Amino acid sequence: MSRKDIDEVTGVETTGHEWDGIKELNKPLPRWWLWTFYASILWSIGYWVLYPAWPTLAGYTKGTLGYSQRATVAEEVAAARAAQGRFREALGATPLEQVKDNPELLRFAMAGGAAAFGTNCAPCHGRGAQGFPGYPNLNDDDWLWGGGIADIHQTVRFGIRSGHGESRDSQMPRYGLDKLLDEKQVADAAEFVLSLSNQGTDEAAQARGKETFAEQCAACHGEAGTGNAELGAPDLTDAIWLYGGTRAAVIDSIRTGRGGQMPLWEGRLDPVTIKSLAVYVHSLGGGQ
Repeated sequence: MSRKDIDEVTGVETTGHEWDGIKELNKPLPRWWLWTFYASILWSIGYWVLYPAWPTLAGYTKGTLGYSQRATVAEEVAAARAAQGRFREALGATPLEQVKDNPELLRFAMAGGAAAFGTNCAPCHGRGAQGFPGYPNLNDDDWLWGGGIADIHQTVRFGIRSGHGESRDSQMPRYGLDKLLDEKQVADAAEFVLSLSNQGTDEAAQARGKETFAEQCAACHGEAGTGNAELGAPDLTDAIWLYGGTRAAVIDSIRTGRGGQMPLWEGRLDPVTIKSLAVYVHSLGGGQ
């Protein structure tokens, strides 16, 4: 019989393994830890039997309880819709302009609109609706197509240049790309446009650009450049720019015509959600 090797420091028997003077103690895991481990194994086996668990060639094991997370979520959504039913019906039946007169209905519309905005609109307009180049800031009081709640509802519902018959639709000519103006005329027109918001620096170019503007641009933007919401033509006097207000950005807008798009939400979102979105956007601070 071999003698047991006892560690002098701890007084615990060793396994006989030693590395660089370090001995491995033969000290088993605590009983409570082992029993917890065994219980976990039994629990996992029970879970495999009772709940969906293992993938198969035809899908997955369903479990004896027939539990489905998808079905549970569907039931919760249905229950939430049922609880909101009274408010949704009231919101659907209330004219947009009158929603603000009902505090309870307004809170419901704002909550639903904020949720819908975060899911559907924030990727382009930002979580705070602050916008980005090419995507309007919805917090200011500058609207291409009007900032009244009915105007916003129309825009949300049918989009901009979306192809729908009721869509907001206008197109600025591509003065440079289509050779309607030469590069010098484009640059002069940009200089005049910048002067409308006190940013121009070349008076001679402004004078030449003023003539070009009167001939080519005033029909939509107005003689004073204050814009036309019926045509989606922006106000050029307020120094608020959708694509940037630098000289290069303005020249590029005149040259290419820009022409961004916004999707229509008719058919993608239900009418009550679209109405909630209009109420929420109108409330952001820039609604007229």
